[in-house]
Amino acid sequence: MGEPYKRELVEELRDVVRGSNWQCVGEVALLKQKKCQRVFVEEGEDLVLLHTAGKFYAMEALCAHEGGPLDDGDIEDLDGRAVVVCPWHSFEFDLETGESSSGLKQDVYRVETVGGEVYINIASDVSLYSNRQDRIPEEITTVPSSSSGKVCDPADKDSLTYWAVQILNTADPDNKVSLTEQIGELWRSGEITAVGYHKPPDQPCRDPQLSVVDPGKEKRRGRGGTLSSRITNLHALANIEQWAIDLAWDIIARFSGDSVAGQPLPKTFFDDFVKVACDEAKHYSLISTRLRDLGSHFGSQPVHNGLWQTASETSESLLARLAVVHMVHEARGLDVQPHTLEKFARHGDEASAKVLEVVYEEEITHVAAGLKWFTYICTNSNPTKECIPTFHELVRKHFRGYLKPPFNFEGRESAGMVREWYLPLVKPIT
Repeated sequence: MGEPYKRELVEELRDVVRGSNWQCVGEVALLKQKKCQRVFVEEGEDLVLLHTAGKFYAMEALCAHEGGPLDDGDIEDLDGRAVVVCPWHSFEFDLETGESSSGLKQDVYRVETVGGEVYINIASDVSLYSNRQDRIPEEITTVPSSSSGKVCDPADKDSLTYWAVQILNTADPDNKVSLTEQIGELWRSGEITAVGYHKPPDQPCRDPQLSVVDPGKEKRRGRGGTLSSRITNLHALANIEQWAIDLAWDIIARFSGDSVAGQPLPKTFFDDFVKVACDEAKHYSLISTRLRDLGSHFGSQPVHNGLWQTASETSESLLARLAVVHMVHEARGLDVQPHTLEKFARHGDEASAKVLEVVYEEEITHVAAGLKWFTYICTNSNPTKECIPTFHELVRKHFRGYLKPPFNFEGRESAGMVREWYLPLVKPIT
C-alpha cells in the first residue's frame, strides 16, 4: 500500500472519529452478507442496517405502523426505488428517505463505509448483539388446544366472567362470534347480572387447523392492486378482529376483581367492554363474509399471534391494559384505517371499503371507552393520579419505542383523545 494512500485512509478515519455521533458497526465484509440486520442501540430505539446494490442504509428497526421488525423484512424495488417491506403488514419504506406510500415515515440515519468498516451517524453506542433482556419481548410460540386452560366450574353459568372464559377457550372463530353475540344480548337484557370472577387462560384458544406462525412469517399483504392482495389484507384484518374479541373478554375476566378506592368497578365498565366485544365480533363476521364473497375464507392463510404479546405485557395492570391496548394500539388503527379503506376503494373494491367504514367508525368508540375508563380510574383513585402523566409513564414502560406520526388528528379527537395525550410520546427531534 502506497504511503499517500495510507495517509488518505488515516485522515478519513480521523474524520469519522472527530464526528461525535459516528459509531462503528462492524466490517463491511461481514455486514454485506445480510440484507437486513438488527443493530442494538445502547440508549434509544434499535436500528436496522440494510444492504443492497453495494450500499448500506439505516433506519429505525420497528415499523411505524404496529412495531413490526424490519430486520425480518425484505428489500424490494418499487418503481425504481429500493424499499424495505415490513414482514407484518407489508408497509414499505424508502431506504433513502424512510417515507412510505401509506404516509408513515421511519427515521433514517447516515451510513458511511471507511477502511472496510461500516459507521452509522448516531450518538449512542451500537452493537450487533444485545445484552438488554428487558428490551426483548417474551415470545408466544404455542397455541393451546380447545380444551386447555378452562378454569370454570360448569355449574356456574350465571356470571359474565364464566362466559368470558368460555369464549376465550372457544377455538372456532365462528362459534366465538356466535357465543359473544348471545352473551352480549343476555347481559344487555339483564338475564345475566352477576359479574363473578373466573380466571382467564394465559392465551385464548385457536382452531388447531389454523396455521399460526411467528410474526413476520405470514403472507405479505401487498398494496391491494390485485384480488390476491386484497384477500391477504382482509385475512390479516380478520385475524386482528379475532384477537380483539378475545382482548375485550380478557379485560372483563382478568380485571373483574379490581377496585378503585375500595369500590368495585361499576357495571357500566362491563357494559362498555361487552359492547366492544360484540362490535369486534361483528367486525370479524363482516370481514369473514367478505372473504367468502371473494372466493376465500378465514384460515386459508397463516396468521401470527404477536398481538397477544401486549395482553401478556399488561396482564397485571388494568391501567396499563387500557393505555396500551385501547389508547395506543386501537388509536393507531384510527391512523392507518382511512388509508387502507382508500386503497380498497381506489382499486374498485367498494364492498370491502364499506365494511372497513363500519369498522373505522366503531373503533373510534373503542378508543373512547379506553380513554373514559383510564380517566375514571385515575381521577377516582386514592390518592388521585394525574391522567396524562400517568398515561405517558405506562406507555413508556409497556410499549416498545416511540409513537410515530402521521396521526389521524380528526379520528383521535372524535374519540376524545386530544394531542396532549400522545404527541409528547413522539420521538423528539434532535
